Amino acid sequence: MAQPQAPMHPGRQLGVLGTIFVLLAIWVWFGGDGGWRNRLEPNLGLDLIGGTTVTLQAKTDNGKPPTKQQMATAKDIIDSRVNGLGVSEAEVVVEGDTNIVVSLPGKSDDRLKQIGQTAELRFRKVLGSTQDVGGADPSASASASPSTSPSTSAAPSGTPSASGSASAKPSGSASAPSSAPATSAPASDPASAPASSAPPVAADVAQQRAAVQKKLGESVWAAAMAETAPVDLSADPAKAQLYAPFKTLTPEEVAVLPPAMQYNIPTVTCAQLDKRPVGSIRDEKQPAVACQPGVKYNLDVAKVLGTDVDNADSSIDSTNGKWIVTISFTGGGQNRWTELTREAYNNGTDSKQVAVVLDNQVVSAPVIESVIPGDARITGQFTKRDTELLANQLQYGALPLSFTPQDAQSISATLGSSHLEAGVLAAGIGLGLVVLYSFFYYRLLGLVITLSLVLSGAMVYMALIILGRTMGFTLTLAGFAGFIVSLGVAADSFVIYFERLKDEIREGRSPRSAVPRAWTRARRTIISANAITLLAAAVLYFFSIGSVRGFAFALGVATILDLVVVFLFRHPIMTMFARSKAFLSPRVSGLGRIVEQRPSTGVASSAPRRNRPKEV
Repeated sequence: MAQPQAPMHPGRQLGVLGTIFVLLAIWVWFGGDGGWRNRLEPNLGLDLIGGTTVTLQAKTDNGKPPTKQQMATAKDIIDSRVNGLGVSEAEVVVEGDTNIVVSLPGKSDDRLKQIGQTAELRFRKVLGSTQDVGGADPSASASASPSTSPSTSAAPSGTPSASGSASAKPSGSASAPSSAPATSAPASDPASAPASSAPPVAADVAQQRAAVQKKLGESVWAAAMAETAPVDLSADPAKAQLYAPFKTLTPEEVAVLPPAMQYNIPTVTCAQLDKRPVGSIRDEKQPAVACQPGVKYNLDVAKVLGTDVDNADSSIDSTNGKWIVTISFTGGGQNRWTELTREAYNNGTDSKQVAVVLDNQVVSAPVIESVIPGDARITGQFTKRDTELLANQLQYGALPLSFTPQDAQSISATLGSSHLEAGVLAAGIGLGLVVLYSFFYYRLLGLVITLSLVLSGAMVYMALIILGRTMGFTLTLAGFAGFIVSLGVAADSFVIYFERLKDEIREGRSPRSAVPRAWTRARRTIISANAITLLAAAVLYFFSIGSVRGFAFALGVATILDLVVVFLFRHPIMTMFARSKAFLSPRVSGLGRIVEQRPSTGVASSAPRRNRPKEV
């Protein structure tokens, strides 16, 4: 004899489902920014809303074409950076011998250009700073955009006290106040030393420098080389006209100027310095000049390199709730970092800053107030996307090649808005036909099917929005197909359950007793079918690339949500319906009449049984 089943309390399961639904709705509404449309729209892919594509051209140090191995390594690193931003379904392909094409949904191409950066990190002591006459007032640098001028703090790992930390002062507030447009560097600074003490340069750089010298003129070049400190144009207006030709130089020509000239000549602006070719200040043994908005820095040789970084992580600062990037160092790198902060702290000048230089730009330049034996933290008015991008650039290391962004094109949607609307309309018509057929065949049970599909669809839609915000999931046409296939899987589970229920009714059981027995038998089949679907989705996701992964991911998410609906809605609602009078009517429930099997004659009778045998 079968074991008696515990009493079913459908209200509890429905209450849990209602709580999950409400929490998802609250997350969707209050977790987004902007108007109602931005809050309720999922991230759509290139084939649905279009996007941008950027071609990155590879360059080697010796000017020779890159090898296939270098291109393959660069592609893998760029692909890892893209994936580090979330399930964005960006396409990274090698085109020809020197180009890598990256496509990403959305309108802005800024992230694509930054993904191709070499991300060569250098920590350099600041020898001096001066105002950029071609840029903004340095007093405004503290409030500059978070992507280019965040403040930075460096503190020992796990030490919350201020005694062993570097203050997060704005990089331009102490070294380049607006009232002092030019700050003289010490005479011993390498970048402000006379030309005779300049470090040697390579032959090709010397050749390019000679061409720039000819373009500027011998008199202008000689006067610029004689400068030993930043020129104050307000004190000597005649030099503004003398050094005006420097404004005509291209970023490539500015890159070959001596560092002292880049720093001392005010008409060499940060706009020119920031656009220098990638790798222009790569040599850690050479002094350099780099900028933050409004401030031009004179930098010492690099004492800590990107290879000294062990890990870079994006997280939220528990003290103020702001996004930060934490950089931890290797064993030897930690020693060099500590020594650099000691050197900066014991510096005889007013400048006690260490500049964090990423490629050609200063990310931040904190004031060192004590020797720091711990990790570095880059903080500021970051968004989550900013910190993830920076952490990925540092985490995945330097690219084996230098890449120059070529054309960035906006591409229209493959389907177009009209095609997308037509597709959604076709899907709606198909689902409508399923609902009509379910009411025709299952009658009252068709209402259960309709409510389950509506509830599952709403949860899937909210999951799309939440996944787009939290992990960058982007819905493409392939993902859309995955969700449609999952609806078919959900319909199959209905058929399994309801046909099992009809079998129990045909065997002579009452609807109230047939529902739990049918659920017990159908449950194993439903779980097995969904498990197979999840396994197939997992195999596709881990062993495929491109849009196929999006299809697999969408199918897996929708299948998991279908199991939630099955256990927390479908079975409880069927238990409640089984207790209603309407459910007892075969014409209303669609379950068919109760029949009695007569073994002696084999004739079925539709008359109600008075002495129903005991159920086993």
